[in-house]
Amino acid sequence: MSFAGKYELQSQENFEPFMRALGLPEEQIQKGKDLKSITEIVQDGKKFTVTVTTGSKVIKNQFTIGEESEVELMTGEKVKVVVQMEGNNKLVAQAKGMKAVTELNGDLISYTMTMGDLTLKRVSKRI
Repeated sequence: MSFAGKYELQSQENFEPFMRALGLPEEQIQKGKDLKSITEIVQDGKKFTVTVTTGSKVIKNQFTIGEESEVELMTGEKVKVVVQMEGNNKLVAQAKGMKAVTELNGDLISYTMTMGDLTLKRVSKRI
């Protein structure tokens, strides 16, 4: 299954408490909570380029399934991760005590990030 495409954020749960736990400044959280982000995914076999544009902020990450890559978090911090594929529609990565799962179901892509007992869930639709 190909993840390639452009997706627009449709809904998110627990954005504010999760961003506070990550240490983002309150001003940034309030500014970002209502912005509709666009995620563009380019997939070439096991190689992925994921570009997330939220307002004027752009985060671009590249990784290859099963290989260590450096990615930028929402906080701007760069961490090393190994992204694994589960089945043919799920990407899983862990870094800094957080687990991120990206799952593709038809035209919807859900992104669930868990840190301790906090879970951020975002759902985007292919555009």
